Amino acid sequence: MRTDAASATDPDLRHHGDAEVRDGGLVDLAVNVRTGTPPGWLRDRLAATLADLAAYPDSGAACAAVAARHGRPPGEVLLTSGAAEAFVLLARTLRPRRAVVVHPQFTEPEAALRDAGHPVERVLLRPEDGFRLDPAAVPDDADLVVVGNPTNPTSVLHPAAALAALARPGRTLVVDEAFADTVPGEAGSLAARGDLPGLVVLRSLTKTWGLAGLRIGYLLAAEPLTAELARSQPLWPVSTPALAAAEACCTPGALAEADRAARTTAEHRAHLLAGLAAVPGVTVHGEPAASFVLVRLPGAAAVRERLRAAGFAVRRGDTFPGLGPDWLRIAVRDPATSDAFLAALTAALAEGA
Repeated sequence: MRTDAASATDPDLRHHGDAEVRDGGLVDLAVNVRTGTPPGWLRDRLAATLADLAAYPDSGAACAAVAARHGRPPGEVLLTSGAAEAFVLLARTLRPRRAVVVHPQFTEPEAALRDAGHPVERVLLRPEDGFRLDPAAVPDDADLVVVGNPTNPTSVLHPAAALAALARPGRTLVVDEAFADTVPGEAGSLAARGDLPGLVVLRSLTKTWGLAGLRIGYLLAAEPLTAELARSQPLWPVSTPALAAAEACCTPGALAEADRAARTTAEHRAHLLAGLAAVPGVTVHGEPAASFVLVRLPGAAAVRERLRAAGFAVRRGDTFPGLGPDWLRIAVRDPATSDAFLAALTAALAEGA
């Protein structure tokens, strides 16, 4: 692990997986949204809100549902227009003296901090260490620390104890748990930990429920901070359909469905990993735990283009600090789709040999 400052020659922090599939017609292994979503019952719930669009949104029921889901008081919940809005709110509201982002991870937090004028330092996790976090690598005087768990794009799940060790008075610890519900039992989550000083947990409904276009997420933190962040939001920041989704996805039935989906994803990930292990030259560092895997292979940029020609879109890795041109992120799909991809990957590697 090492600590670096951001520089003008950095990768494109605004590049995201959706850019890989805008052309259409490709099998999508670039975006980590569960296929076949949103489910029919959720679409029906959203459609039922259309009759209420003349009224201004009322977030009370959704906020209470999220609070109950995590065992937190409603005042410790802030509903947002996707988790991405939460990163912007934090960047515009906080005044860190020393902001540190643990990479490789989702790049939007750092981009938001930079846009708000904050210098950013990076703690870079190493593939040789399995991208595992050592809390001691984070500078003691960092008063803002941002880390993902499980981390995008590495798919590594850091132990809850390692993250909790980063919390301390005078520091804001932001844990991006956008993929927490892709892990069976939500292992490693700190969402219920209202006792940790300065902890902020971000959640998204995008990945499991297929709601990227609806824009709904939320933030969990001590009430003084949620109140301060709320003052930076516009009036009625979350739409009526998005509020309905938040409430619906916190019901016991929905949580049980999400956990079943996470267990299915784990089975499908094991199938993909077994297939990747049989492809010469492909290496997986660390132990993937989420709905995607990160692989290293020589000439990955050219391989990605050959895969596109074969009908498959995967996520380039060189836009993540700490990685480079030899990395690709691959979404976990059903075994038949993974097998077709693995055949295309083998052919793409053979073509470049």
